[in-house]
Amino acid sequence: MVDLPLTPPRLTRRQLLFGAAAATAAGGLALATDAVTLGAHHLVVERVEVRLPRLPERLDGFSIVQLSDFHYGGFNEPIIRSAVSRTNELAPDVVVLTGDFVSHPYIGGKARQAGRNAEPCAVLLSGLRARLGAFAVLGNHDATTDPDFISEALSGHGIHVLRNSSVALERDGARLWLAGLDDVLERDHDPDRALSKIARGETTLLLVHEPDYADEVARQHFRTPVDFQMSGHSHGGQIRFPLVGPLYLPPLAEKYVEGLRQIGPMKLYTNRGVGTIGLPARLNCPPEITLFTLRRAV
Repeated sequence: MVDLPLTPPRLTRRQLLFGAAAATAAGGLALATDAVTLGAHHLVVERVEVRLPRLPERLDGFSIVQLSDFHYGGFNEPIIRSAVSRTNELAPDVVVLTGDFVSHPYIGGKARQAGRNAEPCAVLLSGLRARLGAFAVLGNHDATTDPDFISEALSGHGIHVLRNSSVALERDGARLWLAGLDDVLERDHDPDRALSKIARGETTLLLVHEPDYADEVARQHFRTPVDFQMSGHSHGGQIRFPLVGPLYLPPLAEKYVEGLRQIGPMKLYTNRGVGTIGLPARLNCPPEITLFTLRRAV
């Protein structure tokens, strides 16, 4: 007896259309998932000229790389490594780090234990190379975990932490000042103390984790006016849909979400950050290395 081949059942037009639609949807979902996940690893170097009227002529062309919002953990470790490598290729005069080296646990977990992630993060960041060194301020996640431990971890690996303090940066016989504030959301900041050593006529750059504090900096009559504030905190929104914009923005990062702004007499830049928090993904909001070139305004 010979077995005859079975004839496959014929599909109806409706079944064919349904199958095609299901396959298309599944493929689209897979592509969208890949795009969102891969977007978190696609570092972009933003090159920004910042013109400052009070910049000494001999510091025209002074270069700064800004990195921010590392949120050290298993998912973010590779991109931090990549950011360090690419920063070194840029050979800046100075590197500035604007906070959130760790993540405060939202559900369960212990805050102080989370702060211990600053040690491996600092080990990675110790690879940064700049002519005048690397300088940092703490962010809100650092302030609510273990700020003293985080500060010590960074300092122990060659990163100067500015906690309501300032330092003079000199090149070619000219100088500018770099000041840094402790976290504003946690009310640890003291701008009067941070700016106390700076003479009024000297160029002053300020590191503040939260960008929206720029309104206060520009409005207040401090010992010296601030020429340029560098901030992070917003992640640029992290997930941004066309026409809708960011799904979420944290307090004090809802107004100045990203990029260069003029706030009264002062310039502000908000960096989108390196790492992610919550959902380990980005959409229409790539992680960022910022290369500033300071120019004397004429």
